[in-house]
Amino acid sequence: MTLIESTNAWILLTVHAVLAVLSAGHALLYKRDPRAALGWIAVCITYPVVGPLLYYLFGINRLRTRAHHIKGAPLRRLRIGYERSENISTTNEETLPAMLTAQPALTALARASAAVTHRPLVEKNSLHPFFDGDTAYAAMLNAIAQARHSVCLASYLFDTNRTGRAFINALAAAQTRGVEVRVLLDGIGELYSFPRAGRLLKQQGVRIARFFPPSILPPSVHINLRNHRKLLVVDAHIGFTGGMNIGDQHLRNQANNRMETADIHFQMTGPVIHQLQQVFDEDWAFATGKETHQQHYEQLPGNTNGNAICRVVTDGPNEDLGKLAMIITAAVALARKRVAIMTPYFLPPPELISALQAAALRGVNVCVIMPKKSNQPLAHWATRNMLWELLQFGVRIYYQPPPFAHSKLLLIDDEYAHIGSANLDPRSLRLNFELVVEIFDRKFITVMSEHVEQVKDTSSEETLAGVDGRALPIRVRDAIAWLFSPYL
Repeated sequence: MTLIESTNAWILLTVHAVLAVLSAGHALLYKRDPRAALGWIAVCITYPVVGPLLYYLFGINRLRTRAHHIKGAPLRRLRIGYERSENISTTNEETLPAMLTAQPALTALARASAAVTHRPLVEKNSLHPFFDGDTAYAAMLNAIAQARHSVCLASYLFDTNRTGRAFINALAAAQTRGVEVRVLLDGIGELYSFPRAGRLLKQQGVRIARFFPPSILPPSVHINLRNHRKLLVVDAHIGFTGGMNIGDQHLRNQANNRMETADIHFQMTGPVIHQLQQVFDEDWAFATGKETHQQHYEQLPGNTNGNAICRVVTDGPNEDLGKLAMIITAAVALARKRVAIMTPYFLPPPELISALQAAALRGVNVCVIMPKKSNQPLAHWATRNMLWELLQFGVRIYYQPPPFAHSKLLLIDDEYAHIGSANLDPRSLRLNFELVVEIFDRKFITVMSEHVEQVKDTSSEETLAGVDGRALPIRVRDAIAWLFSPYL
């Protein structure tokens, strides 16, 4: 080895030692999950330079998206600190609707949610579910066609197939007739389709923004943090949210649809639309660096015929970190009769597993419905490895037959529900920006309960004997996948 080579080796070793100590030290001090912390420490120490770089790109998940609203701090400011929620209120004096105050469990749940969301419950909302993309997209396109003032659309995936082109044309037509149109695309999700939706929209003169688009110079620090929200708000009067992206995969009546995906989407009107609009405006301001004016909020009156009491819940690796998991855990803990969960990916945090176990032991009917065949095999295998923890306590597990089930739904007793974009896995609960609407409304819960029962009738039930009876190679595969569950 020459002197130059020896010097270079020592320089590399020194650089790695410094970076490894800094990055591993940060993981040790600030990561909340011990498995994730240990994994990142091993990566930072084992792989020279590359390990600390990977941690910098994928391991630091705390940032501030609403700092400009709270303290006047600049947008995109990285806050390297503890992975924890902010602005949790231990005292809450929110005035609750009479329907909730008459039931102590609902009162407790509403106050717990208010403490972490800092959004009020709003009454007189109407909701309508769509159980396939054919009807959901038709309603969304009709709303865009009827828009008079503003159209705000956010989608994680925006394909440019037949469905995507229909939305692009409708948005362009609205822009042409003088409607303010804004489309927020996830920087990674947009890349799943070619040509990219953003380019086609810009060609039509539609304003777009990209949430954390990937870049080489400067390197994308937050490439692992994605905006998973699905949101359409028209004239601050009618809104749509749920699990559906924009694409042909959600069409049930299209022949030879190899990517067919079952999902649920929702249309809503009423005062909750203002909260949906605020979430979009905050995301838009973060992605563009430009604040938006809110004068269009009151252009059209809210629907006053509905009976649903609603509140928007946002979750993400920012000030909202962990808030959704807290609310779900509180809801399960307060359940008296029934907990029903529909989710495509199920790797819940330990505290939620404990809450589900305790609910089942109390005699609550707890069921979880997942797809029989997942589009994410690693996540599916990891789930199989932990199901015994629930089955042995009486939690019932169902596998929904194809097409791939992407639905997200939580029902508690006969009075409470969650709809939106969030899955029950580490990515949704720790890395993605998600949007959920919590709903207090017996009529709506009855409709969704009937849907859950219909799905259960066509699903196969998993048993503890079935999980325990897996062949040894399958058990080893599932256990290895489970080791990586904090990163899936």
